[in-house]
Amino acid sequence: MNKVGFFRSIQLKFIIIYILLLLLAVQVIGSFFTQRLEDDLLDSFKASISERVELLSYNLEQAFDRERSEEDEGPTLVEEIQQIVQDINTDNIATTVNVINNQSQIIGTNKLNQQEELGKRITRPLVQQALFFDSPQKEEYWDTESDSRVYVHVEPLIDSEGITVGVIYFQSSLDEVYGQVEDINTIFLQGSILAISISAILGILVARTITKPIMEMREQALIMANGDFTQKVNVYGKDEIGQLAETFNDLNSRLKHSYATIEEERRKLSSVLSNMSDGVIATDNYGSITLMNDAAGRLIGENPEEIIGDYLLDVLQLEGKVIDLTELQDSGSMIIDFSDDDAPFLIRANFSTVSDDEDEITGFITVISDVTEQEKVEQERRDFVSNVSHELRTPLTTMKSYIEALTDGAWEDKEIAPRFLHVAQNETDRMIRMVNDLLQLSKMDSDELPLHKERTDFVSYFHQVIDRFEMNTPEKIILKREIPKGQSLVWMDKDKMTQVLDNIISNAIKYSPEGGEIRMKLDIKRHYLLVSIEDQGMGIAYDKLEKIFERFYRADKARTRKLGGTGLGLAITKELVEAHHGKIWAKSKEGKGTTILFTLPLMSKKRRDIR
Repeated sequence: MNKVGFFRSIQLKFIIIYILLLLLAVQVIGSFFTQRLEDDLLDSFKASISERVELLSYNLEQAFDRERSEEDEGPTLVEEIQQIVQDINTDNIATTVNVINNQSQIIGTNKLNQQEELGKRITRPLVQQALFFDSPQKEEYWDTESDSRVYVHVEPLIDSEGITVGVIYFQSSLDEVYGQVEDINTIFLQGSILAISISAILGILVARTITKPIMEMREQALIMANGDFTQKVNVYGKDEIGQLAETFNDLNSRLKHSYATIEEERRKLSSVLSNMSDGVIATDNYGSITLMNDAAGRLIGENPEEIIGDYLLDVLQLEGKVIDLTELQDSGSMIIDFSDDDAPFLIRANFSTVSDDEDEITGFITVISDVTEQEKVEQERRDFVSNVSHELRTPLTTMKSYIEALTDGAWEDKEIAPRFLHVAQNETDRMIRMVNDLLQLSKMDSDELPLHKERTDFVSYFHQVIDRFEMNTPEKIILKREIPKGQSLVWMDKDKMTQVLDNIISNAIKYSPEGGEIRMKLDIKRHYLLVSIEDQGMGIAYDKLEKIFERFYRADKARTRKLGGTGLGLAITKELVEAHHGKIWAKSKEGKGTTILFTLPLMSKKRRDIR
């Protein structure tokens, strides 16, 4: 996990929130303070003007009420009014004070440079309203001539008889008031900036005290994610963050225990899966492979690590047999054919589902095993039962037919009865041979057939067997020997090996044509000897060559049965050769004869010396 930058950290967020709250507080306080200050200054300013207007109004009303005659040497009304106005201390050069009579004429002003305005009529609405309604008029507005905000106070002048004799027009600039407000705002802004700067520094320190435990817990979480539960986070207090740290340490201890338990179970499961002879494939609920052990990889010929994520039906080559994964749980088990042209290969797959607490399917478990040999044995068993039944049925049917004929009266016929009895006797002998062969095979399958091995010179022994056959071989069959001189010692059971040679040579004689030659050859190798018996018979097709050692298999069934064979001779021969730790096989071409070859291990030099 990447480290969080400062500009994306919670520390910066704490600082921003802290400053924003401070700014909001400062803004609210500043706005309230500024507004109240402005209102107080304006009220004070207007109250000051009202006081001056009131004083001026009193003096001017006295001047209007004073009686004057033509002989009076005192100042005229206009001169007295002008003197009163000029004596007013306005403290503001932008203040204009005009006295206007009831004829709307200016009769006095405090501006020495505006004396030419005296006698002019004024038509301003506030003046007219004050004259008409006999009430004071006040107004604030922006004066475009002076480019400033001004305050106007128009006060009516009423004589002793209650008649409005004029008005006082008092106009003063508000720049001084707003200038004071602006200066105070500037000072407040500077103070706010200083306070915010100090608060930001304090906010950083406070945020670090809050985020430091969180950052330590984050680092500890990363360490825990890598499987290290040995470290603890520091607890800095008993507040919520301290309680969180204590809870985090408790969680660390619990996770350590749970992780150890899970790891132990995982190792057990991994060991079980690795040592299972059966393959195990786990998928999610969509059929994507999430786990496969080595046994499954070997069975289907895929690397378990490279096949993760593939679709189960594609891997098991079921895309044409099963459309939906949900069908697998109903099928339970099926045989999948992975055979190729070289060898058969059958796999049994057993399917089961994985469900959660709500019985929702979360995945599938498939267990596969190699049942090629099992199926082959089962098929051989079925074929064996079928062949035994067929082989026994034929002679029994023949015997039944002849016995029924004899029962029906044929026994009285001196010519037919002996022939029928002879056939029944031959069929009985054949069944006895077959049963004896089956019994011998059964004993060899169950390792109950003892072998009485002894040291034997196979060269002289082989000559003896051939000599015996030469005495009983038809004259038109030639037995040719290719046997080296010297000794070749083997460890074998003579009786059983005689049975092997008798079966092979008898078959060669049976299938050889008249005038045919049977070639019997012995090759001495370094550690074993090789015996080959070659005839010039009809031969065997290539695709049937390996089957001649199977039980009840006949390359030419009609001829073999006619010659009295049971179909078990070569099967017994193979079992006996393999019991002597040898191998047997055949070579043949149709129309050119067949060669049976087998090997026997030679006695080692050390064993010869002991013997």
